[in-house]
Amino acid sequence: MSVYYEMDCRVDSRDVDLFNQCRPSAVLGMLQEAATQAALALGVSGPEIYEKYGCLWMVTRNWVELDAPLRWNDQITVKTWHRGASGASTYRDFDLFRDGKPVGQGTSVWVMVEAHSHQLYRMRHLAEFQGTDGGELNKSIRLRRVAMPEQFDGRYRRDMRYSDTDINGHVNNIHYADFACDALHLERLCRGKFVRSFQIGYVSECRAGETVWVDTAAWGDALFARGEGEDGAERFDCALTLEPLPES
Repeated sequence: MSVYYEMDCRVDSRDVDLFNQCRPSAVLGMLQEAATQAALALGVSGPEIYEKYGCLWMVTRNWVELDAPLRWNDQITVKTWHRGASGASTYRDFDLFRDGKPVGQGTSVWVMVEAHSHQLYRMRHLAEFQGTDGGELNKSIRLRRVAMPEQFDGRYRRDMRYSDTDINGHVNNIHYADFACDALHLERLCRGKFVRSFQIGYVSECRAGETVWVDTAAWGDALFARGEGEDGAERFDCALTLEPLPES
């Protein structure tokens, strides 16, 4: 038996870039909303786990792979499920379909932390996850920290603002994709190409009023970005791969 949640959505005019491609941050937004609705259906949404367990959800890594770019007005179905939980983290997997045909996949790593101490909560105590995982749907993908290049050749300043924040008071995870794409100047690099895959690791939180410096590097069609706070502490890492547009 497998348990999954499906959500239908449409790529709208706010999601696409100058190439009529759905931005990585907008793709993450779809997955984030599907994860939120799936958590609500399971009774483990943010407010519910805070009330029941005194904990907060935190995503630590996101990975997405697309077979082709998503375009304006595409009708997308996101199918999602979790892999169960016995330790300090759990994976949530995703499949994306356009007009009923597979167009991409993704996975993310989540942890529960105690609201006041931010200590990890052992998920074996999470009764709602027992028997509700994806079963045979579970992916084998494991996300490890992005291996960064030794040398960076670009640096970009990004001030954290009100519009970057979410209900938890810190910068929402989807915005880090925008920080990386802006710093890498995808307005130039994506001509005739699309973002085939990307992975983002969230090292520490950012809040409105802070400044992050984003270092960048390129190696062929692999692109890298690393964010640091003004104190020199790492905030996030990101790797993207570009691929020529598929023939229509």
